[in-house]
Parts: sequence; C-alpha cells; structure tokens
Amino acid sequence: MRTRATVAAVSGALALSALAVPAARAEDSGTPYTLGVSFSNFQIAKSIKVGTSNKVSTAVTYTLTHGSDVDITAEDFFTEPFLYRGTFGEESTPQLFGDDFATCTATSSTTATCKGTIAVYPAEGDLLNSQAGTWKAGADAVAFNGQDPTSGSIDYNKVGYKDQGDLGSTLVQRYSKLTVNAAPEPVVKGRTVTATGKLTRADWQSHTYKAFANQPVKLQFRKAGTSTYTTIKTVYSDAYGNVKATGTATYDGYWRLSFAGTTTTAPVNATGDYVDVQ
Repeated sequence: MRTRATVAAVSGALALSALAVPAARAEDSGTPYTLGVSFSNFQIAKSIKVGTSNKVSTAVTYTLTHGSDVDITAEDFFTEPFLYRGTFGEESTPQLFGDDFATCTATSSTTATCKGTIAVYPAEGDLLNSQAGTWKAGADAVAFNGQDPTSGSIDYNKVGYKDQGDLGSTLVQRYSKLTVNAAPEPVVKGRTVTATGKLTRADWQSHTYKAFANQPVKLQFRKAGTSTYTTIKTVYSDAYGNVKATGTATYDGYWRLSFAGTTTTAPVNATGDYVDVQ
C-alpha cells in the first residue's frame, strides 16, 4: 500500500514519512522540531466511491495557519492532506495521500488556503474490503530550512515537522452496480411487469465485482413525460445478488431498480428500462 505522497517531482526529496518517524536515525541526526503550523476548515467530499481498477481522486481544501517564522513560500516547504483509519498517531494505518503536495495561497501574513487531492489506486492494493467505511482526515507540513532531504547527513534538528488529525471525515465506499430488465415489452395494460436485475459491488482484493446479497432494493416507476420516479415496492437481493420485483402496467414509462447504499457501499440506480403499455 502506498502510504505517503512521494516527492520525486520535487527535486527527488524524501517522503514526509521519513520525518515523521526518524527514530532509527535520531541518535545520529536529531529529530525534527515541532513546526509552528496548524490546520483547520478541512473540506472534502462526503464520500469517495472506489471501483476495482481506475484511480480515484478527490479534491481537498484546508486552512493553514503558521507562525511568522514559517515561510510557506520557500521551495523546501511542503504540506499535504491525508486520510487514515482508526486513532490518529504514528501507528495510524492504513493511510491515503495524494500524488503531489498541496498548493497554498496566502490570505494573510499568517494564514493560507491550501488545495490538494487524495488519490486511491485500487488496482495497486491500496484498500482491503474490511477498510470500507469512515476514514478520518488530517494534514501535515514540513520545512526543510535549507537542509537537503536527499543528503545522508541531514541535520534533523533544523527541520520542522507537524501533523494533525481529526480534521474531518469521509466515507470510502465500494463502488456498486445494478442492472434492470423490465418485461414483457410491450405489455397489455393491467398486466404484470417483471423487473429483474443484479446488485454487485467492487471487491478490492480480487479486483472484480461480486454479488451483494440480502440488500433492500426498490422497484421504481417513472411515467413517460415526467421526471420523477415513484417507489412501487422494496424487495431484497438473493444470495447471488439477483433481484426480482413485479408491478402493474398502467402507463407507458420507465422501470428501474434502486439501491440506497450503506456506509461501506455506494448507492446506485439502474438505468430505467422503457416499457410500452398497449
């Protein structure tokens, strides 16, 4: 799992994690001092829907407040947002970062608005199925203060570092799919329309979509010429994710299946299937 944004694009510098836990080198090079910054006003999407293969990115903004001795415009100052599971601390795992550091725009002599991204690569094993659900948000910053992070003799006593958790939260959800086929087509008015489909969701470990069993799925209808779906009834997916529901044909229109989602799995609506009533 990738747990830190690399800084290969920034003069080949080390990842910030090298500064967060320099215990193995502390005897030789000291430890970073606590950088005079704090983070607030963290904004992120309410949910991040992740499939089986494609990279997913979500935008993040936050306010960085800093002391007068911190130069956020320096070439060797970096900050980034991240997500983590569990209690915040050095052992917080897993963690999700972006591909690049955030960019910050000063709003006063001691504050800046920073914009970054969180990136997820499901095909590279970033997530386990058990990790779907609520993730907490944090941010960090480092000031190298002229120290070369690629040097084997870097003086960590001259480097400032600060991270902060519990800035917000989001749902990292397994992407879901839902199909529908309404039949017969056409249908005689007053007869039964049967809608069948299948509910599946992303399996982050096998990188395939698998059945989502025993989930409530709504059968909905939208009359031709209107824009609103009405729920007819609620049924449950079977052990194989299959869904079957029936309704009465009264008007021409679209039949669909709808899944409201769970904390771990994203909501989804099947594309409506048009049935002509004769």
